Formats: sequence, C-alpha cells, structure tokens
Amino acid sequence: MSKRTIYSIVAIVIVCGIYVFETYLNTKEQDAIISKGKIEKDLTNLFFLPTSTTGQIVHHDGYSLSYSEPHEQPEWVAYELKESQLVNTNFKRPYFEIDDAVKTGAAHWSNYKKSGYDRGHLCPAADREFNYDLYVETFLTSNISPQKHDFNSGVWNRLEQKIRYWAKRYDGVYVITGGVLKGNMKVIGDERVSVPNQFYKIVMDYNDGNPKALAFLMPHHNSAKPLYHFVVSIDSLENLTGIDFFSELDDVLENKLEASSSYKNWHF
Repeated sequence: MSKRTIYSIVAIVIVCGIYVFETYLNTKEQDAIISKGKIEKDLTNLFFLPTSTTGQIVHHDGYSLSYSEPHEQPEWVAYELKESQLVNTNFKRPYFEIDDAVKTGAAHWSNYKKSGYDRGHLCPAADREFNYDLYVETFLTSNISPQKHDFNSGVWNRLEQKIRYWAKRYDGVYVITGGVLKGNMKVIGDERVSVPNQFYKIVMDYNDGNPKALAFLMPHHNSAKPLYHFVVSIDSLENLTGIDFFSELDDVLENKLEASSSYKNWHF
C-alpha cells in the first residue's frame, strides 16, 4: 500500500472522527436544552403565562416574570406549586442578587435598605425549598416588591400558607401574583422603586378536568379579616392592571373563570 493511500485513509478516519465528535456534542447540547426546557415547563407551565404590558418576560427555572422597568419590580410572577414540592428544609438564607436576565437592569437590593419595607418575595422562597438552586433563585431582585413588614408577615403570609394548603389538596395549583403598579405610589431608594398600594394573587386548579380559579386583591396593610373577604373576579383585576391573565385558554372557559368571584368550590 502506497504512502499516498495510507495518508488518504488516515485523513478520512480523522474527518469521520471529527464528524462523530461534533454530532455527539450537538446531541449533548440539545439534550441539555430539552432538559432545561422540561424543568421550565414543569415548574412554570408556560401555557398559563399572562400577557406582558412591558414586553420584558424573563423565564427562570422555578418561575417566570414580567419586569416593569419604570417601577423596578415585576408586574407579575407566575409559577406552579405541586404537592410533591411542599418540602421544609433548613437552607441557609442567601443574599439578594441583581437579576442579570433583566435586560434593562433589575433594581439593586440596597434600594430597600433602611426604607422601612421588606424585600417581599412574590414567588416565596418557602415554595422552592425542594431544590437548593431554585430556592436561591427566589432571592433575585426581580422577584421582590416593597412590602410593609406587618403585611408581609401577616395577611399576605396567611394567603401564601392557604395556597400551599390548596396545592396539597388539589395536587398542585398555578399561581400568578404581583403588586398593582398603578396610581399614586410612594418610591424608595436611589432607583425609585415603586411601593404598590395593593397586591394581588390568582390561584388556579387545573388538574381534575373541571378548572377553577380564584383571585385576591389586598390593600397594602395588615388585616385580621378572613381571606375570602379579599376575593374578587379576575376580570376586575384585568381592568385594574391592564394584564390579560389567561389569554391562552379557550375563550369560553376563560370568560367563565374570569367573570366569577365565587369561592364556594374552594375549601377555606
């Protein structure tokens, strides 16, 4: 066999090897993308995302959000909470970090320092204690809004606990929450972070073939009133916020769910 033939065979083998290796790398990369997408779909359920009035939707592994640059906080945060995710751990509480995924620049945590307001989680850290990385992710500044301490630890905390109860009872619920970024609001910090006068939550049970949803609108102060006192229709929240919450649902179902303010099918 001539040297020229040997060189040709070696060249062919090298080219084939490079092709196989590149194919392997591309496959691994695609698998990683699919895996990440599966986590995102499982934990955020993209089908139920609201519309964004800001044009800046950010997807994290454990929740999605629409960031409002003028108010330096999310107009909504959306996530799914399953019964299997209701886990209590003793994770060390991390420092808050700026969310680099917000292209316009998320607010700095120092805006809240000595402001008199808590850095109020919208996707609660306690709802992501089943995974350390997802727990840490809730401490991004794109997931917080200024909240009075007695509100954050009082009636708002009661509502968060009730949603965990429903997640267990109904084998998972979908949650949308945020401050109402309208009207005359106080601001805090050098970046003038808006302090909402009201906060809302929407919870949906979509598991048993008979979907139901419930919306809450709370003034930004603590209250001893029962939670059902704050129930409103989703339609009224849409009129207040300008957000279309369930635009991807069938129109008949969407209209039915959003018009109702009945809580008789929910267990308080």
